[in-house]
Amino acid sequence: MANLINYKMLINGAWVNASNEKTFNSTNPTTGEIWCSIPESTEADVNNAVESAYSAFSEGPWSKMTPTQRGDCLRRLAEVLANKSEDLGRVETVDTGKMLKETKWQAKYISQFFNFYAGCADKVSGDTLPIDKPDLFVFTNREPLGVVAAVVPWNSQLFLVAVKIGPALAAGNTVVLKASEHASAAMLEFGKCIEEAGIPPGVVNIITGHGDPCGKVLTSHPKVSRISFTGGPNSARHVVKNSAENFAEVSLELGGKSPFIVFDDANIENAVNCSIAGIFGATGQSCVAGSRVYLQENIADEFLDKIVAQAKEIVIGDPLLDDTQMGPLCTEGQLSNIKAELNFALSEGGEILCGGKSPEGLGELFFEPTIIACPNQKLKIVDTELFGPVLTVIKFKDEEEVLRLANDTKHGLAAGIFSSNSARCLRMSRSVRAGIVWVNTYRVVSPIAEFGGFKNSGYGRESGFQAIYDYTRPKTIWMNMSDEPAANPFVMR
Repeated sequence: MANLINYKMLINGAWVNASNEKTFNSTNPTTGEIWCSIPESTEADVNNAVESAYSAFSEGPWSKMTPTQRGDCLRRLAEVLANKSEDLGRVETVDTGKMLKETKWQAKYISQFFNFYAGCADKVSGDTLPIDKPDLFVFTNREPLGVVAAVVPWNSQLFLVAVKIGPALAAGNTVVLKASEHASAAMLEFGKCIEEAGIPPGVVNIITGHGDPCGKVLTSHPKVSRISFTGGPNSARHVVKNSAENFAEVSLELGGKSPFIVFDDANIENAVNCSIAGIFGATGQSCVAGSRVYLQENIADEFLDKIVAQAKEIVIGDPLLDDTQMGPLCTEGQLSNIKAELNFALSEGGEILCGGKSPEGLGELFFEPTIIACPNQKLKIVDTELFGPVLTVIKFKDEEEVLRLANDTKHGLAAGIFSSNSARCLRMSRSVRAGIVWVNTYRVVSPIAEFGGFKNSGYGRESGFQAIYDYTRPKTIWMNMSDEPAANPFVMR
């Protein structure tokens, strides 16, 4: 506690405490020790942040800058992020337990997202319309919406910030970013990068706190024009209800239970390695985790022998160390939920092939890579997102059966298809109800590619060039080119 770091929020270019001076603590999940304190924002703090963003949008300086100038700001931010990736990654690892090798890589890679949107900033254009009326010139402009409320969870937070505020800022909006109460430190460190990049005060504001009042006040605020939310379905339902107060546009990314389908003609080594990365990478704490594997019957045993052997060899430990391959879970709630769901699955006939318990000699939040064979699709665990290193396995006979099983879910974020038959891969990728389909690869992203889901995994898309249009609204302008006076409106011709 003697070395406790006391963070502050970023509002209108100033680092501030909560107006009532209240804080909450953040615990290092690897050690179980409290390592920093975070401001617990009040309704007044949230209102100040939104007003600051609204002023920067409506009065300037952001609204007075050209798209090219905004792009220059984003390029500077990209450069700062690349230079500070090691420090940002280390803070995120201490706060969340994610692997340092992943967090520092991700912090550096998101600089490419800001470079991408820097280039997009002056590429947003309207249309000239071939109108069906004489002497009229009609065209459209695309204009920014205003204040954007960006709400991100603790996992992959730097990536999620990039795909939200990158297009929002490039389009000319301003932002109030709410960090997760489970791990806020990396977002506040990101705020220092905003400052260093010379982005004007009020353009990006970063607040911290819990869903009520912080998230509730933000997403229902009358001066918020768009909400970009990533999180769980229960919180999303509150966000949608809150948006009824301000009629803000809403996009939601709500995670999933992604099918990972392996056919008998697949490269088994490739499929196993991709599955390991898809479910045990980031300790399974990924929205797109390939957490339910479907194996064609005649290669199921070979696949399982290989993946179980590899899972048992995964090095679990301190995520700051280079030799570690899997760190702890972030919260106690995750751990207790995983244990409860596994126990229930066993009562329904599931069989644990490896893992299923906490390893000895490590902190309370560590959990072994776990693979559970399920006799059928009806087990609750098959369609329950656990957000942890737990893989369910089901066997299938043919393409028709596995397509039915893959789509028998309330989720629809991602899917993986593994086969050497290109026609089958194309058929499956068209038929699986998921917003992202990886074929013979898994869990890769790019600023150029759109990201989002179907069904209960949310709606709206992030990343890609199209995302910048989602942060604008078209305005139609009619111009009369005739020198003649308008006709008498009461004389019909």
